[in-house]
Amino acid sequence: MTMSAATILVVEDDPANRELMVGLLESQGYQVCQAADGYTAIALARAERPRLILMDLGLPGLDGVQTTQRLKADPVAGSIPIVVVTAHAHAGEPLARAAGCDAYLTKPINIPILLKTVARLIA
Repeated sequence: MTMSAATILVVEDDPANRELMVGLLESQGYQVCQAADGYTAIALARAERPRLILMDLGLPGLDGVQTTQRLKADPVAGSIPIVVVTAHAHAGEPLARAAGCDAYLTKPINIPILLKTVARLIA
C-alpha cells in the first residue's frame, strides 16, 4: 500500500468545509470517507479503519472532544491518529489534547501545514 492510497476520515458538520477538505485530500491521492457527526465518525472509523482522522470540534450531538475520547478508548479505532481541525482557535486545544488528539490545527486551514501534518502522521 502506497502512502497516497491511505484512507482519511474527515469529520466535519459544515458541508462546505467538508467538501473543501475532501477535495484537497483527494487531489493529493488520498481516499476519503466522511462523517458529519461524532456517532457516524465512530462507526466509520471502526468499519473503514482509516489511517488518519481529521476531526472538527464543533459537531452536533457528540462534540469533537467527546468523539475523540471515545475513539481513543475504542479497541478497534484507538490507534488511529486524530488531527483536530477547528475554528475554535487555541481555546479548545487543552481539551482536545487531553482527549488524545495527535495534532491540533486551526481554521482557516493553512494548506501546506495540513498536508505536512497528514503526511507525517500517516508515514
